[in-house]
Amino acid sequence: MLNELELTGRATTHVIQRDDLRAAIHRDALDPFLALKAAAADAGIDLQIASGFRDFAAQLRIWNMKYRGERPLYDADGNVRDHASLSNSELIEGILCWSALPGASRHHWGTDIDVIDRAAMPEDYRYRLVPEEYAAGGVFNKLNKWLGDNIARFDFFRPYAEYRGGVHTEPWHLSFAPVASVALELLTPELIAATLGESDVLGKDAVLERLPQIYRTYVANVASPPGAALA
Repeated sequence: MLNELELTGRATTHVIQRDDLRAAIHRDALDPFLALKAAAADAGIDLQIASGFRDFAAQLRIWNMKYRGERPLYDADGNVRDHASLSNSELIEGILCWSALPGASRHHWGTDIDVIDRAAMPEDYRYRLVPEEYAAGGVFNKLNKWLGDNIARFDFFRPYAEYRGGVHTEPWHLSFAPVASVALELLTPELIAATLGESDVLGKDAVLERLPQIYRTYVANVASPPGAALA
């Protein structure tokens, strides 16, 4: 299973880079994803990975750019928030609603991917990965419905299928349950704190002070794979 460096995005020994997918993915999730992709193709869906494995450095760049206001922050409906009006606490919460803390991202594990339907996109369309794209009338609504009916057959689930008081709903985010469920148990607040302590993450002191609450609300607070509660 994943070691501490792999859990926190500081190693790539657990993932396979696939140029045809334009992404890296956990070695155990690759074949199930390819099977999922093939099944989607039979339904007229060109399932593409918009974001797969993301290492610590990449997650750190996302976090720091959002902290500085160089990338937009969105509300639950996908509307851009006014960065300048946010307190430091609101800023941290605003980032965490959509982007994981470096060292605590599920994308570090290679088990989690964000997906789109290339076949549904008009020419020159630039996807944003916002809820309206997957809602009724949205460009990826067909994909959203198909995923809901089919991903469990391939051992994937949606950890952010509904809002639970932490991360906003992300219908595009799929997770490979057999590996991700174990990885979540192994990723402790202590490991995250040690990883952040060695980094130049912006807002570090405030984040570390609130880490137990951040862990409960934004890391551990996810949906369970289908059937997990009954196992």
